[in-house]
Amino acid sequence: MGFADLLNDVGGFGRFQWIHVTLLSIPGLLMASQNLLNNFTAGMPGHHCSIPNRTSIASKLLRAFIPMDASGTKLSKCTRYVDAQWHLLESNVSVIGHQANFSEPETEICLDGWTYDKTEFLSTVVSEWDLVCTLRPMKQMSQTIYMGGVLAGAIIFGGLSDRFGRKALLIWSYFQLATLGTCTAFSPSFMTYCIFRFMTGMAVSGVILNTVSLKVEWIPTKSRTLVGTLSSFFFTFGQMVLAGIAHSLRDWRKLQVAVCAPFFLFFLYSWWYSESARWLVLNRRSDEALKHIHHVARINHKPEMVEKITLEVLECHMHKEVQSSKTTHTAYDLIRTTVMRRISLCLMVVWFSTSFAYYGLAMDLQKFGVNIYLIQIIFGLVDFPAKLVALGSLTFLGRRITQGTCLLMSALMIFANIFVPTDMQSIRTTLACLGKAFTSASFTCIYLFTGELYPTVIRQTGMGFTSTMARVGSMAAPAVLILEEMLPALPSMIYGGAAVVAGIIAFFLPETLNIPLPDTIEDVEEKWANKKLDAEKQAKKEAVALREMKKGAVEGDGEITGLNAL
Repeated sequence: MGFADLLNDVGGFGRFQWIHVTLLSIPGLLMASQNLLNNFTAGMPGHHCSIPNRTSIASKLLRAFIPMDASGTKLSKCTRYVDAQWHLLESNVSVIGHQANFSEPETEICLDGWTYDKTEFLSTVVSEWDLVCTLRPMKQMSQTIYMGGVLAGAIIFGGLSDRFGRKALLIWSYFQLATLGTCTAFSPSFMTYCIFRFMTGMAVSGVILNTVSLKVEWIPTKSRTLVGTLSSFFFTFGQMVLAGIAHSLRDWRKLQVAVCAPFFLFFLYSWWYSESARWLVLNRRSDEALKHIHHVARINHKPEMVEKITLEVLECHMHKEVQSSKTTHTAYDLIRTTVMRRISLCLMVVWFSTSFAYYGLAMDLQKFGVNIYLIQIIFGLVDFPAKLVALGSLTFLGRRITQGTCLLMSALMIFANIFVPTDMQSIRTTLACLGKAFTSASFTCIYLFTGELYPTVIRQTGMGFTSTMARVGSMAAPAVLILEEMLPALPSMIYGGAAVVAGIIAFFLPETLNIPLPDTIEDVEEKWANKKLDAEKQAKKEAVALREMKKGAVEGDGEITGLNAL
């Protein structure tokens, strides 16, 4: 008997769970906006050097002021002619003729700043602070700094949640995200903007980690797969919501407010959430846990259970877990024992590669040559069928097979794109969408899988520890794109290679399909260490039985031979 039995007694996945999961999932609509916001707030608009003493100039006259780039097909973005070259506007002047009859015109850097095309974006941080040419890497740096905040949040909020509770940290994370995210829109400088983005990233980690735990710890075992997958659809739909909001506003400051201010509403209604009863019991606050369980029983129309479930019944169900909770747990417990160490090391690799490949594909939408708002919607749409397939796979094949297969399939799509010519943009975009769909399905699985593998006493610490590697992956992904200048296929080779390694390692994780959540480290060791021992014993028994059968067959053959001789 355990806490899972108590959940079934008070209604299983009843009315309370539906309300609870829905309210926790709604903020997911804007979580995608936080992680992918840089595609739009730091979008790179078309630009060229500003022409002195001219507030505007017709595009057909630009050729007299701006030289061609190295490809010879587009105007340079970082240089201009010192003196206007009006003869270049003559229709009969060819490039060869120009080179033959005229000396190479003198050029200079953009001393008067840049003029930006406002067709796609009205304003971005790039156009606001001229993050182009020599400052172009600052665009990727802003995303890396944000992901650094997400990394710091995973480390800090993971441990604090196991100490102070899921609800308290989630409420604070909502408030921090709403306040600092909105303040980001009023940043007077790029440095201030990056600081606010870092702090916002910390809050995003707090929201994600505590939302997962509050969901998992209040739902029955058999409902976890369905809830985990359906919850991920909020994030998927949020990608399309982001595209719609960004297209309608096209101004980075307004967009920043639009995706962060709603968290004030989430902060207000989050006080209704029920703290994890599992966590309360394990922190010797059983009386509070009992009140929450009675509250759940009433909402689920099980009032008779209020009388039946007493403090003695609750502590009896969780006696072993309560005894274990008297021991202080630290991050060292994640690698102290054999099974926990294997789980933690494997999950670190899987989390890193999933995030690494995902953000490698999702954070450079402008390279596809398609309208950025349209490609964002397409990237969101392809996730729906991928996650539906993942739901079926998680339900019938299990977590381990689903996790490994999704990573290997994403690697296949990434590798296939290497061999597609750059002028075949439709095929390249299709393969990228499929690769991104499989990495999204992998994310759906890994959040659920990790929550089921780690025990309650250290679940948040484990989630924070392993998801830290995901943040490292998301920080590394933009940096790898710089290698494209050395070899165009190199980033894809690295993204795909990481996915292959993680896909193989995922098959070494224990299966958790239809297995109750572990509450203590001893539960983890007993469940999966004993399974391994049982499998070895069963193999030995089968080997002994096979030898006996062979021995009996040999003796039988000898008897038959003797009878024939007689």
